[in-house]
Amino acid sequence: MGATLAGAMLMGAGQAQAATTWKIQSTWDAGTVGYTLFEEWCKSIEAKSGGELKFQCFPAKAVAADNNALFDAVRNGVLQGMNPFTLYWSGKIPASVFLSSYPAGPDQPHQWDTMFYSMGMLEKTREIYKKFGLFYVGPIQHDANIIHSKQPVNSLEDLKGMKIRVPGGMVAEVFQQFGVSTVSLPGSDIFPALEKGTIDAADYVGPAVNYELGFSQVTDYIIFGPPGVMSIYQPVDLMDLTVSLRAWN
Repeated sequence: MGATLAGAMLMGAGQAQAATTWKIQSTWDAGTVGYTLFEEWCKSIEAKSGGELKFQCFPAKAVAADNNALFDAVRNGVLQGMNPFTLYWSGKIPASVFLSSYPAGPDQPHQWDTMFYSMGMLEKTREIYKKFGLFYVGPIQHDANIIHSKQPVNSLEDLKGMKIRVPGGMVAEVFQQFGVSTVSLPGSDIFPALEKGTIDAADYVGPAVNYELGFSQVTDYIIFGPPGVMSIYQPVDLMDLTVSLRAWN
Protein backbone atom coordinates (compact mmCIF):
# COMPACT_ATOMS: atom_id res chain seq x y z
CA MET A 1 0.00 0.00 0.00
CA GLY A 2 2.93 2.34 0.69
CA ALA A 3 4.15 1.80 -2.87
CA THR A 4 0.68 2.58 -4.25
CA LEU A 5 0.46 5.81 -2.28
CA ALA A 6 3.99 6.87 -3.14
CA GLY A 7 3.47 6.07 -6.81
CA ALA A 8 0.35 8.19 -6.94
CA MET A 9 2.21 11.10 -5.40
CA LEU A 10 5.12 10.80 -7.82
CA MET A 11 3.17 10.61 -11.08
CA GLY A 12 3.79 13.73 -13.09
CA ALA A 13 6.13 15.16 -10.47
CA GLY A 14 8.03 18.18 -11.67
CA GLN A 15 10.44 20.31 -9.71
CA ALA A 16 10.89 19.64 -6.00
CA GLN A 17 8.44 21.34 -3.66
CA ALA A 18 8.11 21.62 0.10
CA ALA A 19 6.60 18.49 1.60
CA THR A 20 2.88 18.38 2.34
CA THR A 21 2.17 17.07 5.85
CA TRP A 22 -0.85 14.90 6.57
CA LYS A 23 -2.03 14.23 10.12
CA ILE A 24 -3.16 10.64 10.48
CA GLN A 25 -4.59 9.00 13.61
CA SER A 26 -4.61 5.26 14.21
CA THR A 27 -6.95 3.28 16.42
CA TRP A 28 -3.91 1.44 17.81
CA ASP A 29 -3.03 2.51 21.34
CA ALA A 30 0.33 4.14 21.99
CA GLY A 31 3.03 1.69 23.05
CA THR A 32 1.52 -1.35 21.34
CA VAL A 33 3.36 -3.25 18.64
CA GLY A 34 0.55 -2.29 16.25
CA TYR A 35 1.14 1.42 16.74
CA THR A 36 4.92 1.04 16.68
CA LEU A 37 4.74 -0.63 13.26
CA PHE A 38 2.29 1.99 12.00
CA GLU A 39 4.56 4.78 13.26
CA GLU A 40 7.55 3.27 11.47
CA TRP A 41 5.56 3.01 8.24
CA CYS A 42 4.42 6.64 8.52
CA LYS A 43 8.01 7.79 8.92
CA SER A 44 8.94 6.00 5.69
CA ILE A 45 6.45 7.90 3.51
CA GLU A 46 8.61 11.00 3.02
CA ALA A 47 11.35 8.95 1.36
CA LYS A 48 8.85 6.84 -0.61
CA SER A 49 7.15 9.98 -1.97
CA GLY A 50 10.43 11.62 -2.97
CA GLY A 51 10.05 14.22 -0.23
CA GLU A 52 6.61 15.39 -1.39
CA LEU A 53 4.55 13.99 1.48
CA LYS A 54 5.02 13.50 5.23
CA PHE A 55 2.76 11.61 7.60
CA GLN A 56 2.46 12.94 11.15
CA CYS A 57 0.90 10.04 13.01
CA PHE A 58 -1.05 9.91 16.25
CA PRO A 59 -2.20 6.98 18.43
CA ALA A 60 -5.79 6.33 19.48
CA LYS A 61 -7.56 9.26 21.20
CA ALA A 62 -4.65 11.68 20.64
CA VAL A 63 -6.66 14.07 18.45
CA ALA A 64 -10.09 12.51 18.03
CA ALA A 65 -11.38 11.18 21.35
CA ASP A 66 -13.38 8.22 20.03
CA ASN A 67 -14.28 6.41 16.82
CA ASN A 68 -17.18 8.69 15.90
CA ALA A 69 -14.98 11.73 16.39
CA LEU A 70 -12.24 10.10 14.29
CA PHE A 71 -14.58 9.50 11.37
CA ASP A 72 -15.82 13.11 11.50
CA ALA A 73 -12.32 14.56 12.00
CA VAL A 74 -11.17 13.10 8.68
CA ARG A 75 -14.32 14.17 6.85
CA ASN A 76 -14.06 17.70 8.26
CA GLY A 77 -10.33 18.14 7.64
CA VAL A 78 -9.13 18.20 11.25
CA LEU A 79 -7.14 15.12 10.26
CA GLN A 80 -6.18 14.16 6.73
CA GLY A 81 -6.33 10.43 7.35
CA MET A 82 -7.03 7.54 9.70
CA ASN A 83 -5.93 3.97 10.30
CA PRO A 84 -9.05 2.30 11.73
CA PHE A 85 -10.48 -1.17 12.03
CA THR A 86 -12.78 -1.14 9.01
CA LEU A 87 -15.59 -2.88 10.87
CA TYR A 88 -15.92 0.10 13.23
CA TRP A 89 -17.97 1.86 10.54
CA SER A 90 -20.71 -0.78 10.32
CA GLY A 91 -23.22 1.75 11.66
CA LYS A 92 -22.10 4.49 9.25
CA ILE A 93 -21.11 2.47 6.18
CA PRO A 94 -23.16 -0.77 6.29
CA ALA A 95 -21.09 -2.35 3.49
CA SER A 96 -18.03 -2.24 5.75
CA VAL A 97 -19.15 -5.48 7.43
CA PHE A 98 -18.06 -7.25 4.23
CA LEU A 99 -14.87 -5.21 3.82
CA SER A 100 -13.34 -6.74 6.95
CA SER A 101 -13.32 -10.16 8.54
CA TYR A 102 -16.69 -11.61 9.46
CA PRO A 103 -17.89 -14.89 11.01
CA ALA A 104 -17.01 -17.92 8.86
CA GLY A 105 -15.64 -15.57 6.20
CA PRO A 106 -12.39 -15.80 4.19
CA ASP A 107 -9.74 -17.17 6.54
CA GLN A 108 -6.51 -16.54 4.63
CA PRO A 109 -4.85 -13.17 3.83
CA HIS A 110 -4.38 -14.09 0.17
CA GLN A 111 -8.13 -14.56 -0.19
CA TRP A 112 -8.66 -10.92 0.80
CA ASP A 113 -5.85 -9.83 -1.54
CA THR A 114 -7.56 -11.68 -4.38
CA MET A 115 -10.90 -10.00 -3.70
CA PHE A 116 -9.46 -6.50 -3.33
CA TYR A 117 -6.84 -6.52 -6.07
CA SER A 118 -8.14 -9.04 -8.63
CA MET A 119 -11.93 -9.05 -8.30
CA GLY A 120 -12.75 -5.34 -8.16
CA MET A 121 -13.46 -4.97 -4.45
CA LEU A 122 -10.95 -2.11 -4.04
CA GLU A 123 -12.66 -0.05 -6.74
CA LYS A 124 -16.12 -0.78 -5.34
CA THR A 125 -14.97 0.17 -1.84
CA ARG A 126 -13.62 3.49 -3.12
CA GLU A 127 -16.98 4.19 -4.79
CA ILE A 128 -18.75 3.63 -1.47
CA TYR A 129 -16.35 5.75 0.58
CA LYS A 130 -16.49 8.60 -1.96
CA LYS A 131 -20.12 9.18 -0.94
CA PHE A 132 -18.82 10.12 2.52
CA GLY A 133 -16.07 12.43 1.30
CA LEU A 134 -13.42 9.78 1.97
CA PHE A 135 -10.84 7.95 -0.11
CA TYR A 136 -10.12 4.32 0.82
CA VAL A 137 -6.42 3.84 0.06
CA GLY A 138 -6.29 0.13 0.85
CA PRO A 139 -6.67 -2.69 3.38
CA ILE A 140 -4.14 -3.59 6.09
CA GLN A 141 -4.28 -7.15 7.36
CA HIS A 142 -3.25 -8.51 10.71
CA ASP A 143 -3.65 -11.70 12.68
CA ALA A 144 -6.78 -13.62 13.59
CA ASN A 145 -8.66 -12.35 16.64
CA ILE A 146 -9.03 -14.28 19.88
CA ILE A 147 -11.20 -13.86 22.98
CA HIS A 148 -9.85 -13.60 26.53
CA SER A 149 -12.35 -14.82 29.12
CA LYS A 150 -12.66 -14.76 32.89
CA GLN A 151 -14.62 -18.03 32.79
CA PRO A 152 -14.29 -21.25 30.78
CA VAL A 153 -16.32 -21.67 27.59
CA ASN A 154 -16.54 -25.23 26.32
CA SER A 155 -19.73 -25.01 24.26
CA LEU A 156 -22.06 -22.49 22.67
CA GLU A 157 -24.39 -23.05 25.60
CA ASP A 158 -21.72 -21.61 27.91
CA LEU A 159 -21.92 -18.28 26.07
CA LYS A 160 -25.48 -17.63 27.21
CA GLY A 161 -25.68 -14.73 29.61
CA MET A 162 -22.07 -13.63 29.16
CA LYS A 163 -21.19 -9.99 28.52
CA ILE A 164 -18.46 -9.82 25.88
CA ARG A 165 -16.65 -6.95 24.19
CA VAL A 166 -16.73 -7.41 20.40
CA PRO A 167 -16.29 -4.86 17.58
CA GLY A 168 -19.92 -4.58 16.51
CA GLY A 169 -21.61 -5.18 13.18
CA MET A 170 -22.18 -8.73 12.02
CA VAL A 171 -19.78 -10.09 14.64
CA ALA A 172 -21.91 -8.70 17.47
CA GLU A 173 -25.12 -9.90 15.84
CA VAL A 174 -23.83 -13.48 15.62
CA PHE A 175 -22.79 -13.55 19.27
CA GLN A 176 -26.15 -12.09 20.27
CA GLN A 177 -27.84 -15.05 18.60
CA PHE A 178 -26.06 -17.27 21.12
CA GLY A 179 -27.37 -15.30 24.09
CA VAL A 180 -24.39 -12.97 24.56
CA SER A 181 -24.79 -9.37 25.67
CA THR A 182 -22.30 -7.52 23.48
CA VAL A 183 -20.56 -4.21 24.11
CA SER A 184 -18.15 -2.18 21.98
CA LEU A 185 -15.12 -0.66 23.72
CA PRO A 186 -11.87 0.89 22.43
CA GLY A 187 -8.72 -1.11 23.14
CA SER A 188 -7.56 1.04 26.07
CA ASP A 189 -10.88 0.56 27.91
CA ILE A 190 -10.93 -3.24 27.75
CA PHE A 191 -8.43 -4.01 30.53
CA PRO A 192 -10.22 -1.97 33.23
CA ALA A 193 -13.57 -3.43 32.17
CA LEU A 194 -12.21 -6.97 32.53
CA GLU A 195 -10.46 -6.11 35.79
CA LYS A 196 -13.62 -4.67 37.35
CA GLY A 197 -15.81 -7.48 36.02
CA THR A 198 -17.90 -5.10 33.95
CA ILE A 199 -17.49 -7.60 31.12
CA ASP A 200 -16.85 -11.35 31.29
CA ALA A 201 -14.69 -11.64 28.19
CA ALA A 202 -13.21 -9.54 25.41
CA ASP A 203 -12.13 -9.79 21.84
CA TYR A 204 -9.65 -7.24 20.50
CA VAL A 205 -6.97 -8.48 18.13
CA GLY A 206 -4.30 -11.20 18.17
CA PRO A 207 -2.14 -12.47 21.05
CA ALA A 208 0.73 -9.94 20.77
CA VAL A 209 -1.25 -6.72 21.27
CA ASN A 210 -3.72 -8.34 23.67
CA TYR A 211 -0.79 -9.40 25.84
CA GLU A 212 0.69 -5.90 25.76
CA LEU A 213 -2.65 -4.48 26.90
CA GLY A 214 -2.61 -6.83 29.90
CA PHE A 215 -5.57 -9.07 29.14
CA SER A 216 -3.72 -12.12 30.43
CA GLN A 217 -3.37 -10.47 33.85
CA VAL A 218 -7.14 -10.36 34.43
CA THR A 219 -8.38 -13.44 32.56
CA ASP A 220 -7.64 -17.17 32.85
CA TYR A 221 -8.94 -18.50 29.54
CA ILE A 222 -8.55 -17.92 25.80
CA ILE A 223 -11.35 -18.88 23.43
CA PHE A 224 -10.27 -20.23 20.04
CA GLY A 225 -12.23 -21.65 17.13
CA PRO A 226 -12.63 -25.38 16.41
CA PRO A 227 -9.48 -27.56 16.46
CA GLY A 228 -7.01 -26.25 13.90
CA VAL A 229 -8.82 -22.92 13.52
CA MET A 230 -7.51 -20.01 15.57
CA SER A 231 -10.60 -17.88 15.02
CA ILE A 232 -13.87 -18.54 13.26
CA TYR A 233 -15.60 -15.24 14.08
CA GLN A 234 -12.80 -12.96 12.74
CA PRO A 235 -10.20 -15.17 11.05
CA VAL A 236 -8.31 -12.37 9.23
CA ASP A 237 -8.97 -9.00 10.84
CA LEU A 238 -8.60 -6.00 8.54
CA MET A 239 -7.72 -2.40 9.19
CA ASP A 240 -7.26 0.18 6.45
CA LEU A 241 -5.80 3.53 5.50
CA THR A 242 -8.54 6.02 4.68
CA VAL A 243 -7.92 9.68 3.87
CA SER A 244 -9.96 12.76 3.20
CA LEU A 245 -11.10 12.83 -0.42
CA ARG A 246 -10.32 16.55 -0.48
CA ALA A 247 -6.75 15.91 0.69
CA TRP A 248 -6.29 13.03 -1.77
CA ASN A 249 -7.48 15.09 -4.72
